[in-house]
Amino acid sequence: MINEQIKDKEVRLIGVTGEQLGIMPLREAMRRAQEAELDLVKIAPTAKPPVCKIIDYGKYKYELVRKEKEAKKKQKIVEIKEIRLSPNIDTNDLNTKINAAKKFISKGNKVKITLRFRGREMAHMQKNRHVLDDFAAQLADIATVEKMPKLEGRSISMVLTEKK
Repeated sequence: MINEQIKDKEVRLIGVTGEQLGIMPLREAMRRAQEAELDLVKIAPTAKPPVCKIIDYGKYKYELVRKEKEAKKKQKIVEIKEIRLSPNIDTNDLNTKINAAKKFISKGNKVKITLRFRGREMAHMQKNRHVLDDFAAQLADIATVEKMPKLEGRSISMVLTEKK
């Protein structure tokens, strides 16, 4: 809220240079802001009494937007990459999938490994769990298991993340 939008009777006023001017009626605070040819901006509306500051509102808003952009730059979005395996996968194919997972993990992404079962393979789900265990063991030097292997419908899934 700025200037005439503020409806409180009393406010705690902070001056242009950041010094506390104390608690005063809203009219007095508005008068001081007009004398300085700046805006009266409500900074802490939940405080008792609300805190207002005499500042240039356009500049204040610009600074807020700039800080938000700076914070977004520093964020890293972690994606979950999925690798699908079948229970009767050959060792060379498994090594290819392991290399792909290493590449994903080194870039900082999480990797979801899914062991999919079809038809008669459904009868031997627990026997083929070793494929996921071998996969995790191969990547143990660079990754940790975030989510242990879990049965989800026709597949068993686990999630690996980069070691800290």
